[in-house]
Amino acid sequence: MIYRGRYVNRATALVIALSCVALSAIGAGTLLEKKKPSIADEELFFAPVSKAVCGPGDKPESGLQGQVPIALRQTAFQGFSCNLQLLAQVKGEGAGWQTTEWREGKGKNKKVCAYHGTAHPTNNTLPRNNYGVRVIDITDPTKPVNTAYLTTTAMLDPWESLKINERRRVIAADNGANGGGPGYIDIYDVSGDCRNPQLLASSGLQAGENGGLADPSIQGHEGNWAPDGLTYYGRGRNYYAVDTSDLTKPKVLSVWTNPIGGGYHGLSVSDDGTRGYFISTGTASIASLTDPTIPATNGLLIFDLTKIQNRTGVNPQPPLISSITWKDGAGAQHSINVKIKGKPYVIFVDEAGTNGNGVATRQAVCDLGYNPYPIARIIDISDETKPKVISKLLLEVHDPANCAKVTPDLVGLSSFLYGAHYCSVDNIH
Repeated sequence: MIYRGRYVNRATALVIALSCVALSAIGAGTLLEKKKPSIADEELFFAPVSKAVCGPGDKPESGLQGQVPIALRQTAFQGFSCNLQLLAQVKGEGAGWQTTEWREGKGKNKKVCAYHGTAHPTNNTLPRNNYGVRVIDITDPTKPVNTAYLTTTAMLDPWESLKINERRRVIAADNGANGGGPGYIDIYDVSGDCRNPQLLASSGLQAGENGGLADPSIQGHEGNWAPDGLTYYGRGRNYYAVDTSDLTKPKVLSVWTNPIGGGYHGLSVSDDGTRGYFISTGTASIASLTDPTIPATNGLLIFDLTKIQNRTGVNPQPPLISSITWKDGAGAQHSINVKIKGKPYVIFVDEAGTNGNGVATRQAVCDLGYNPYPIARIIDISDETKPKVISKLLLEVHDPANCAKVTPDLVGLSSFLYGAHYCSVDNIH
């Protein structure tokens, strides 16, 4: 679907787009702190954000900010809307986790294309005729047209790895295959005519194709480019880096483990390619929430990627510069390194709330004053050796004080709930 935003609050320094019902967060093992906004850059802000100002013809929320009351869910509810106008839609046969787009040219030569994944062919809930990544011409946003399907191995289900590299004008994905297929990378050229991407490579990674490292831990699921397009980073049962200097012959050049013992998910890379903002996933038990001696493993890892960027040695191992973890979130999803007024930050998104998305422990989490739903947060990395959470992106549904009002909405639901999953920003710079 294609929407047009109608209203932007210019007082907001950063626009964050959410493909989810809501957002949430808290700091390293602390209870929800309520602080008011401040002009000072370092002032913490851990309270629900102000409500949006909706326009004429909108259908604003009727309950708490971010809430869909169960009474509405049990009817033919068609959704709320605020400052969004539906321009057009092109119906298909389902979608996957991620979308991306490519823009080129101006005036009569302008082309704009959107791309999104679909479920793997073995994961069919409904019969369908087409598989793979959909290519949609959205040059005229009121008349989108499906122009192609990309059906090579990784594109059959890119999961959360479908990414454009603007500098080299290519789109790539690793082999998500229902959440974790054998390591594979597909790369297509989108320049010239983004409506018909041209295949550059569809290469296996586990077996060391094209002279790369062979490692059975290399899988598909999530991934991202270094900005210069010379390296694609992925996550399997470890983290790995793929040399894409030759786009037709990608090869694995480094594989390394999570040094704090957590799991693996998304990532982003600094403009110069020398810093990586990687995810460590983890879930804190209820007992550990009140025990400061039990370390958290859910949070941000900052790696020095210089050796990988410079292709130094065989299987270069990136040193860990620092990490920051918390217990009031779990299932860490991905990071976005940004600059706001020239100052560096990381937007960090969790996929699960405190103690995960478990139904049985939701009330216990609320009773301890924690938010049981996943949120995003803003981390100040001005001193990369001491990253600091300065904002938690909360709506009213995430305030533990509202647990009693919100919990009834979630009867029969066990995951994704009132929370973040995948977020983006309007401008990383």
